[in-house]
Amino acid sequence: MSEREKELKIHFSPGHVQLVQEDVYTPYRRVLVTGATGLLGRAVYKEFQNNDWDALGSGYNRARPRFLRCNLLDEDAVRAVIHDFQPHVIVHCAAERRPDVVEHHTEAALNLNVHACATLAKEADTAGIFLLYISTDYVFDGRNPPYGENDAPNPLNMYGKSKLEGEREILRHCPGAAILRVPILYGEVEKVEESAVTVLWDRVQEGAESCTIDHCQQRFPTYTSDVARVCRNMAERALQDPSLRGIFHYSGKEQMTKYEMACAIADAFNLPSSHLIPLTEQPAGAGAQRPQNAQLECSRLELLGLSVEATPFKTAVRDSLWPFLHDKRWRQTVFH
Repeated sequence: MSEREKELKIHFSPGHVQLVQEDVYTPYRRVLVTGATGLLGRAVYKEFQNNDWDALGSGYNRARPRFLRCNLLDEDAVRAVIHDFQPHVIVHCAAERRPDVVEHHTEAALNLNVHACATLAKEADTAGIFLLYISTDYVFDGRNPPYGENDAPNPLNMYGKSKLEGEREILRHCPGAAILRVPILYGEVEKVEESAVTVLWDRVQEGAESCTIDHCQQRFPTYTSDVARVCRNMAERALQDPSLRGIFHYSGKEQMTKYEMACAIADAFNLPSSHLIPLTEQPAGAGAQRPQNAQLECSRLELLGLSVEATPFKTAVRDSLWPFLHDKRWRQTVFH
């Protein structure tokens, strides 16, 4: 999956210097990953980069020095990046994905979650680029799970509505694009607050005081590295088979409330969980409304051989959170 090129190299030996031409291999497949500074984007960028792709990651506030700084709301800037890099694939991870933030800063969220989609979709369609858009289980109301790819969406909050509008803009302007809906995500984080799963870590570690955690909404925590592998599978298949298009679902298999996630995290690190108290009723004013159970049915990916086996929650959450341990001696008790 690479091109062979010639490169001049200097070879040194005692009393002798020689200039020689050597074959070098460079990936010919190019992928642009938007939101490469974010939780999922970092995993997607890493997955492609480690598997013989020439990957370009873009971000905005946190982009430099590692990634390209690009304002996705600037159509000319987006067009220039695509023209210069000429990707075969775009994985569009960039989004405002915090439901409570979207609820209170709706206009800014709509600009990123909807209008940027239209810009990317138009450019992808014009250039014949495979566009993969990351969406969410929050497009469903959670009243009648599980949800297949063809089930009618009915989002309960502005975040879900904005992502659904983003899906429609993608497919309207780029009919050959694919949508990948995923549920609550966790993975390698720069800080625990980056994921609604890993943010539970502080409550688990601070075992001196009791705290309540939601035990109502059923969730399916999904590891970003698994999602990234699915994205690469889809991209590689799409380059071989342009008929790969439309809506797909991918999800972890373990059903948990946030209380159950917290208990599983505690168990993964041999920490106590008796201070964690299940909250079985939603408190008033708890922020944006969430679906009760938006379980995704994922058979389309599975039938095409594009799915991956979900990493067990305790294994993946341990890999994600061990750098944040207060007591690093834990590594000796778990790994030895």
